Amino acid sequence: MKRHITIIHRWRERYAEYPEYLDHAENNVTYITTDVGIEGVPEGAAATAIVVNTDDIDEVRAKVVELVARFGKPAGIVALKEDDLEIGAALREEFGCPGPRVSAFVPFRDKLVMCGVIQDAGLPLPAFGPAGTAAQVLEFADEHGWPVIVKPRSESSSAGVVIVRDAEHLATLELDDSRMVQKFVDHTVFHVDGYFDGVEVRRWSSAEYLNTCLSFRGGGILGSVEDDDPERLKAVGNATARFISALTDEPTAFHLEVFVAPAADGGFEVQFLEVGARVGGAEIPFLWREVHGYDLMRAAFELQLGLVPQIADALEDKDLAGWMLVAAPAKRPCLITESTPVLGLTPGPYAERVLEVGEILPNAAAFYEHVGGRFRFRGSTSAEIIEAIENTVRHFKVAATPIEPD
Repeated sequence: MKRHITIIHRWRERYAEYPEYLDHAENNVTYITTDVGIEGVPEGAAATAIVVNTDDIDEVRAKVVELVARFGKPAGIVALKEDDLEIGAALREEFGCPGPRVSAFVPFRDKLVMCGVIQDAGLPLPAFGPAGTAAQVLEFADEHGWPVIVKPRSESSSAGVVIVRDAEHLATLELDDSRMVQKFVDHTVFHVDGYFDGVEVRRWSSAEYLNTCLSFRGGGILGSVEDDDPERLKAVGNATARFISALTDEPTAFHLEVFVAPAADGGFEVQFLEVGARVGGAEIPFLWREVHGYDLMRAAFELQLGLVPQIADALEDKDLAGWMLVAAPAKRPCLITESTPVLGLTPGPYAERVLEVGEILPNAAAFYEHVGGRFRFRGSTSAEIIEAIENTVRHFKVAATPIEPD
């Protein structure tokens, strides 16, 4: 009998190359997806089940049960999107599949727990605490000053994150035990992506954000450029190893965010911000495959099947990578009324995903996928990539009209 493998999937684009990771002819590969994600289900799927939300455990479990009735007990369950990680893990436990359990993701999903682990390890991070009540936040601000950051303990893509300016602003917020407070830090944020084998970080890259994830939710652009400063890379690399090792001794792909600032001794100070036990979003999976010649998504996929990924120690390509997103031009869903492809612009991107006039930008849960435009860059220096991003921003135009619900 063929093995039955179930994939919980919400992307329209090919962030993960599932047919390259698993033979769809030799296995019954079934997909649980959404009405938007169904466009990303590859040919050769044994069956596809549609849900409203892939992070609704009851809804997804019901579809797994239906698929089990047709194809037998699953030999593996895979869920690669950050918001689906715990759903996949819970179902692996329930159906006796190999791969990471829910407990493996808790310190990577609950940011209050996460920060507590880093603090207990004696590693640098901004002050933090619970934000279940206004009194807790006020007490925190009295000690650490305004503004403060109030955010959900387990959301992604900066959803629900608020910079709270003062007590009057705080009074407008609804607080409960699902939220936490953190000291506001005005340092540059870098993201570090790679693979940890349970002992050491084997593959990684560090990139500086252009703008911030929180600002991007308000419009404009978001991007990043891989770093070419050897001293800063050394500092970030050493800090990364300490941060990941404090959180787990199990293999994982990771997407880490850190604050980086000049230190008094002439080096660099690196503070922990947060981390996910998954491949970074936006254009990161594509850049690793196309520029660095390594598929981080494949490593994450294989780990969830209980396999050991093959890891080469050196990056294949010497080029640096960068990416840039342009925010949705109107409230989603919206109809694109203007779009100007810029592929071929010099300097400019080597790849782009822009919508055509007449296309609908859906109000889908994969926030960084469904935006006004997505662009990928490569170059020999950070400055070269920044120049290309700035030129792309000057030339790219997109506009849309909101679609009112029926």
